[in-house]
Amino acid sequence: MVMQGYKQTEIGMVPVKWSVSDFGSKVKIYRGGSPRPIQDYLTQAQDGINWIKIGDVREGDKYITSTEEKIIPAGVARSRTVHAGDFILSNSMSFGRPYILNIDGCIHDGWLTIQKYENTFSKNFLYYLLSSDSVYQQYISMAAGSSVKNLNKEKVSALVVAYPDIKEQERIADALSNIDSLIATLEKQIAKKKAIKQGTMQELLTGKRRLPGFSGEWRYFNLMKNSKVKARIGWQGLKKSEYLDSGYALLVTGTDFDDGRVLWDRCHYVTRSRYEQDRNIQLQNNDILITKDGSLGKAALVQGLTKPATLNSGIFVIRPLQDAYDPVFVYQILSSFVFKNFLDRLSAGSTIIHLYQKDVGKFEFLLPPTIAEQKAIAEALSEMDADIAALENKLTKYRQVKQGMMQQLLTGKIRLV
Repeated sequence: MVMQGYKQTEIGMVPVKWSVSDFGSKVKIYRGGSPRPIQDYLTQAQDGINWIKIGDVREGDKYITSTEEKIIPAGVARSRTVHAGDFILSNSMSFGRPYILNIDGCIHDGWLTIQKYENTFSKNFLYYLLSSDSVYQQYISMAAGSSVKNLNKEKVSALVVAYPDIKEQERIADALSNIDSLIATLEKQIAKKKAIKQGTMQELLTGKRRLPGFSGEWRYFNLMKNSKVKARIGWQGLKKSEYLDSGYALLVTGTDFDDGRVLWDRCHYVTRSRYEQDRNIQLQNNDILITKDGSLGKAALVQGLTKPATLNSGIFVIRPLQDAYDPVFVYQILSSFVFKNFLDRLSAGSTIIHLYQKDVGKFEFLLPPTIAEQKAIAEALSEMDADIAALENKLTKYRQVKQGMMQQLLTGKIRLV
């Protein structure tokens, strides 16, 4: 059944008044090109042109800029010239993510450029259209059966796109730009708060600044000598087939950490017998976790645990012996530059692929003389973490709202008329 005012097309239902066509018939698409090896032709010449590299583009950017001006000498075949307002698409890596240039320059053959689109598309609408799930799914469908997910001019030309007139495109783009502005503002707030926290850690975790009411000398403290450090030992190794979607106990792996938190809804499960196999790695709230494989030294604090949980073989669990320290304070130490600097010294001149208990045994840091001061510092830093986490949760919701808006607006399910 076709809804009134809509028509059935090969990409689904769209408004009757919207156009549907193959993308290549409405724009000009060119492949970048460059002499090889390109390093032989790059200079710091003041009269150079911008050389636009994959590395110049950061995830989430809508616009790109060049950090240096490059030139290919006269008489040598030049790469593809591009201009401010052109679109470029990565052939691989970011796989079709669009960027709008705000500079003139040149591109190598890792890029495609889209030009002469103005008669059919508004610039910002086209950006969102090329960023949409509908377009991405067409790319995936084209790449089906191939292990190499690269784009080319033919694939991009073959996209089927639906679009309204320019005025409605601009209204759609304005709505999406507004939510993008909110997202960008939140991202800046989060970055600022994280920078403030880093500065606060530099002062509070070294004793350079003391909280009111505390005094006394800080002392160097060996974590291993004052902790119970355990991990799942070799004979208890878990097979992937034992990672369950549901079960008796949560299984925490290093990939379940995010900014010092364990994301419980991301965890797999194990059977009760596996959980009861080793009491030493049965988790409790305020346990400190450190990864010893993969991303070495990544720390998390166990909080909000409401059901049995255990570890895979890639993580240490650390608990204080006889109230030797406040675990939240030590978690902050392990999340800070203090522990990072220790790992950097440990790996100087070598590549560490595994963190051993003997390595943890070498870690020493300055500790406040009383548990009360440790708790006060930990509370101050934890409040900052909570503020950042609240903003990050808000950011996640805004991004979800944007995705919903794109799905509705770019398909005409909701009209801005």
